[in-house]
Amino acid sequence: QVQLVESGGGLVQAGGSLRLSCAASGIIFSRSNMGWYRQAPGKQRELVATITPGGSIHYANSVKGRFTISRDNAKNTVYLQMNSLKPEDTAVYYCCGGATTAYWGQGTQVTVSS
Repeated sequence: QVQLVESGGGLVQAGGSLRLSCAASGIIFSRSNMGWYRQAPGKQRELVATITPGGSIHYANSVKGRFTISRDNAKNTVYLQMNSLKPEDTAVYYCCGGATTAYWGQGTQVTVSS
């Protein structure tokens, strides 16, 4: 059974940092495109960052220079290091990925206070 489990969300002040983790099972992680999306209250879900099996990375313009996506294939885990957080980063962050089909985690809440 495929399962993506996010962790690391929480409440942080503006300018602070959080590190999100997504532990994957039931997929061939090393062959899977992985990504992070977020959905703020009342808004549509948006792409934050993606990383391919070969390590190619894409970031949304809104997070470039502040967020870093990485993966550890030995641990079947993808990370999102979030620095210099802003109130507008407040959202539920979702992990997604798969080799041929996209699967989604349950989400983890990130709240940035000003």
